[in-house]
Amino acid sequence: MLEINKIRLNKENVIELLGVKNFKDADQKINTLIDLDEKKRQVQKQLEDIKADLNVKAKEIGKFMMQGEKDLAEKTKEEVAALKENSKDLEKELSEKEKEIEELLLSIPNLPHSSVPKGKAAEDNIVELIEGEIPKLWEGATPHWDLCAKYDIVDFELGNKITGSGFPVYKGKGAKLQRALINFFLDEATKNGFDEVQPPLMVNEASAMATGQLPDKEGQMYAIPLDGFYMIPTAEVPLTNIYRDTILQEKDFPIMKCGYSQCFRREAGSYGKDVRGLNRLHQFDKVEIVCIAHPDKSYEQLEKMKQHVMGILSKLELPYRILRLCGGDMSFTSALTFDFETYSAAQERWLEVSSVSNFETFQSNRLKLRFKNQEGKTQLAHTLNGSALALPRIVASLLENNQTPEGIRIPKALVPYTGFEIID
Repeated sequence: MLEINKIRLNKENVIELLGVKNFKDADQKINTLIDLDEKKRQVQKQLEDIKADLNVKAKEIGKFMMQGEKDLAEKTKEEVAALKENSKDLEKELSEKEKEIEELLLSIPNLPHSSVPKGKAAEDNIVELIEGEIPKLWEGATPHWDLCAKYDIVDFELGNKITGSGFPVYKGKGAKLQRALINFFLDEATKNGFDEVQPPLMVNEASAMATGQLPDKEGQMYAIPLDGFYMIPTAEVPLTNIYRDTILQEKDFPIMKCGYSQCFRREAGSYGKDVRGLNRLHQFDKVEIVCIAHPDKSYEQLEKMKQHVMGILSKLELPYRILRLCGGDMSFTSALTFDFETYSAAQERWLEVSSVSNFETFQSNRLKLRFKNQEGKTQLAHTLNGSALALPRIVASLLENNQTPEGIRIPKALVPYTGFEIID
């Protein structure tokens, strides 16, 4: 969440930047927040004055007793009792104000970076780069869901029987392809300096709150109310929460973690071609990369993470493009996001396969993730994350783009992992 001190000192700029994200009622909410903060500070000052007065009167009581002035001591004790009663009321009021402020702060998104373009939807995103050639398919080419059935590698109907739509069953070479991609992505990440972690697939409410999934994305998460857990929508959540309530040293930066996990998303509101086949699932595999960085170096790290994803896509021989997301298409938590999309030749459309984002201090403020700078003062670190990569749409593009009359060709970089060169 945003830092209240920065909001107070830069009110007009904050309201303007929230406008880039098309945040409704930004002016009203920020003014309400500043007013609440001012009232909280007034209560806090009254409470501090009372505590200072109590310290003085405690010494006076001791002095009066030593001097034998019992009447004055008793009178002062009565004054102390009244002050303590008053302080209890003020402490309650302070707690209520702090809760109101926190609830309001939790409803306000991160501020966009100055380079984020204005816009309301995906159509307003800026295409920064296009790499690779769009494949020309042979006349009998078909979409990946038909290929999955033809070669019996992904069974959507069986998944629907066992669980429901959006939970496919991978079979034979389809299952091996999944495992190959996961290992390939992890190996590429470790080669580039990311330390591998195998995280839990469930997190508690504090962890989901710390990275911004709650309260913003509560409707998209699978909850386990009996235990107070949530199935993770991405490994970003447990990987970043490793450093919740932590104070780092400058020498620790950058901290680079990667992790494979299954991801769980309700994907409420999705329909039509967006959910056909592997395009949008409720359970899917993904390798995530996370970075904790010094504020002065975080955008350098963001560029390195982009280069990492570009390298993987190039090795997979997939045409891709990079989008700089506009304010209206960015996540609640992000300050700057680049989306990677691969071209799905049979569907004749671009499919998002990765988002690489810098959250600056938005997550670390919730996480209480800080570091000691060279002056010995503590300040908030920057957090970043990216998909490297999400598997379903990568598989969809690989199957469609590499189909031939003889079968589906496996990219050279994957053959050592799959153990086969063609799905036939």
